[in-house]
Amino acid sequence: MTLTPLIIRTASRLPYKVRTSFPYSRMMTTVTKTDDEWRAILSREQFRVLRQKGTERPGTGEYNHHNEEGVYGCAACGTPLYKSGTKFNSGCGWPAFYDAIPGAVTRHEDKSLGMARIEITCTACGGHLGHVFKGEGFSTPTDERHCVNSISLNFSK
Repeated sequence: MTLTPLIIRTASRLPYKVRTSFPYSRMMTTVTKTDDEWRAILSREQFRVLRQKGTERPGTGEYNHHNEEGVYGCAACGTPLYKSGTKFNSGCGWPAFYDAIPGAVTRHEDKSLGMARIEITCTACGGHLGHVFKGEGFSTPTDERHCVNSISLNFSK
């Protein structure tokens, strides 16, 4: 689970202490389905990306240049993943976010394609979202870019 530090001024010798806060925490439901059940509710392309760890072609996703205020959720199970305020234009061809809703996204080491990357999945259903990259110089608060397939997302206001 991602922890969000909250800085609180105290009267102790140290000027600050760090406390963990969970402003969006909730019980995370695990969604388990067979491949046949997923195929019945996902489009062919959604199944390929979310369940088989595929990638949509850059620049083709509906949320790449989407700028409305709201929440991006998992297209497979509906779990809220990203708030629109964390979305930014990275120019990479896929929606980019600098942080996820705490606990909604899980990171996994990915050594496929001869590269060392960090895969991100929906914590609730395990659906493949994309990859996270750090230190690319985008000057975001977390210094991260969550590169997410549009087809892995749904949007609600």
